[in-house]
Amino acid sequence: MHWVDWAIMLVPLLMVLGMAFYSGRYVRGVADFLAAGRVAGRYVMSVGDLISGLSVITLVALCESKYQTGYGVEFWGKLFAPVGIIFSLTGFCVYRWRETKALSFGQFLEMRYNRAFRIFASTLRTISEMVTNALGPAIAVNFFIYFLNLPRHFTVFGLSIPMFGFILVVLMTAALICIWPGGRVSLLITDTIQGLLCYPVFLIIIGYILINVSWNGEITPTMADRVSGESFLNPYDVDKLRDFNIFMLIVNLLASILNRASWFGNDTTNVGRTPHEQKMAGILGAWRNGVSYLMLIVIAVLVITIMNHQNYAVRAKEVRDILGTKAAEETIQDPLLRSKVTAAIRAIPEQRHKIGVDEPLSRVKNLDTPVLETVQKLVGDDGEGSFTFQKFRTVYQQQMMAVTLNRTFPVGIIGLFGLLMILLVLSTDDSRIFNASSTIMQDVILPFCRKTLSPKAHLLGLRLCSVAVGIFFLMFSLLFVQLDYITMFMTIMCSLWLGGAGPVMLGGLYSRFGTTAGAFASVLTGSCISIAGIIMQNNWAKHIYPFLVAQEWDEAVGNFLEWCSAPFNPYIVWEMTPEKFPINSFEIFFMAMLCSCIAYVIGSLITCPKGGYNLDRLLHRGIYSIDGEKKISSSWSWGNIWNKLIGITPEYSRGDRIITWSVFLYSFIYQLGISFVLVIVWNFIQPWPDEWWGYYFYITTLIIPGCAGVITTIWFIWGGTKDIIQLFRDLEKRVDNPLDDGRVVGQVSLADKNALEEIDRKRM
Repeated sequence: MHWVDWAIMLVPLLMVLGMAFYSGRYVRGVADFLAAGRVAGRYVMSVGDLISGLSVITLVALCESKYQTGYGVEFWGKLFAPVGIIFSLTGFCVYRWRETKALSFGQFLEMRYNRAFRIFASTLRTISEMVTNALGPAIAVNFFIYFLNLPRHFTVFGLSIPMFGFILVVLMTAALICIWPGGRVSLLITDTIQGLLCYPVFLIIIGYILINVSWNGEITPTMADRVSGESFLNPYDVDKLRDFNIFMLIVNLLASILNRASWFGNDTTNVGRTPHEQKMAGILGAWRNGVSYLMLIVIAVLVITIMNHQNYAVRAKEVRDILGTKAAEETIQDPLLRSKVTAAIRAIPEQRHKIGVDEPLSRVKNLDTPVLETVQKLVGDDGEGSFTFQKFRTVYQQQMMAVTLNRTFPVGIIGLFGLLMILLVLSTDDSRIFNASSTIMQDVILPFCRKTLSPKAHLLGLRLCSVAVGIFFLMFSLLFVQLDYITMFMTIMCSLWLGGAGPVMLGGLYSRFGTTAGAFASVLTGSCISIAGIIMQNNWAKHIYPFLVAQEWDEAVGNFLEWCSAPFNPYIVWEMTPEKFPINSFEIFFMAMLCSCIAYVIGSLITCPKGGYNLDRLLHRGIYSIDGEKKISSSWSWGNIWNKLIGITPEYSRGDRIITWSVFLYSFIYQLGISFVLVIVWNFIQPWPDEWWGYYFYITTLIIPGCAGVITTIWFIWGGTKDIIQLFRDLEKRVDNPLDDGRVVGQVSLADKNALEEIDRKRM
């Protein structure tokens, strides 16, 4: 790689790490370290959340899934998209969460349920969160090895050092450097700076790809060249897609509603200077995400086009040869077998697929099929062979984007994209390490402490927990073998917590009848179903399927699964194969969420005391408002009905109203009304050909979001810079309260205990 690319990648990184050290001077107590003193503005939160939520693993997972399904099925997601906008506009869960003033997720659970549930649920959530997120560094390191074409080992003073382990240690060290000085203050500032750096990079990469690859001449024909039922463009022709299909959209919709608050706490959901400011950060997120998602789309369609269009047949051959060789080196231990596999892959001739002449491509038969079939034939189809093939296929699919971009981008663009990936992996790793470590300290260790920790000892404990979690991430990345699609893996691992967390959090914030018994029942039900699914998936190829074959039960079990899924065909199809458990992660997740809701309601109704729980005290409302924050409300009338429906209250400024109405009009009038409902009516009268869907995709997914992206780039750079300056000023003036450290006494935050007890005495 050229020295210019190295300079572009490393100089901004050093600047970000320098800002992390500088921000440590503003940390005076636990509330600063955990929640940036609760003085953050909307743009700092919004821009910081963009970069901490967008990761290398997100990009790799999206390209991996879109290479299998394209974008036709996403059209139906427009029906569900307004749900998230409604949540942002109304402040669903976010506003109430900020009103609790909980410093951590577990503090809320103890205030709402009890201490035993705080410890149990926090432990479960942390395990789920850590295992899910610990895969991120491994994917990121592999991406850099493939993208920068680095060797698997390098030598220093005669000592052979694995490149994977070296890069992993460097990334973990950089993440801990961002956390150690100032905790959430450091993360908020460095994430915002990284976000401001990323906005122009997004636009440069989008522009380069669209200038160098023809949309009408190459991208649209490639996307349209699929067999019936598996279209990458036409949403009316996607009924044969598996895994990433319409049922996945339904599960994601249910999860977005039910688990809206399930990851709250130990992140930026408690750093806003007021509940209203926290709510506005979420509303701004509707504009913030457009340009980043546009870049993800453009990269995904670039990979699909390069690997399948005849104009790029030579480059696609190079990519498959490099990818197959590197994947074999990583997954096949036997040197002789590895050399056979590598030679066989390189012997596969260049494939010039002629669109419109040759048979359309499909999920089963495509230009990657010769490579995968060759490998499967050589490694064998017994238990060990199937396991090895799964590992090879996983690496092959995951790193296709990295090798393709390496063979496509020129000097300068490689450096910019490498910088973007470094910023993404740094911002996500440090945030996820911090989130998990603060949960461990605040919600697992702190409740067991009989003596009150001094602020100095408390902060040291938080920092040491961050180091421990960083070491766990490092060891997990070195040892774990991931076999499924990234999205599927993350779904099933998150469901350990999310499978039963939704009713607990929603019921805790919005119901008076929810009880501790119902919370335990919900979480235990969801997690047990998810654990059973994980065991079946991870042991299917190597142990379970061979056992069924040996007992001659495979046919009977297969028939039973097909019978169970038959009413839901073609969106749910349970077919027996030697390599993969028939029930996918989304289907297991759906079962877990459904059963946990039933368990929460039944458990709570049986044990709910008369009068229920005092929500006003939890939310600091009414007579319990002790912090001087205004609780502004207005009655419903014909004059304000529209404002009330979209969440506008008297505390909104004129600028807030403009932002809110712009989000509402864009989401409901344009996205839902024009680009979804109107298109459905039109296709009901006269179905569109694939060419028209290509134009539709181009206009609605690229042109309009691209124009909006240019505007929001300028807008958020200005707002983020202004809010960073204000954040430094507010932190400088803030007076720390030593009692505000996450402790709970009698289901009340220690910081509020005296004031709330006085109010209760007056009520008596």
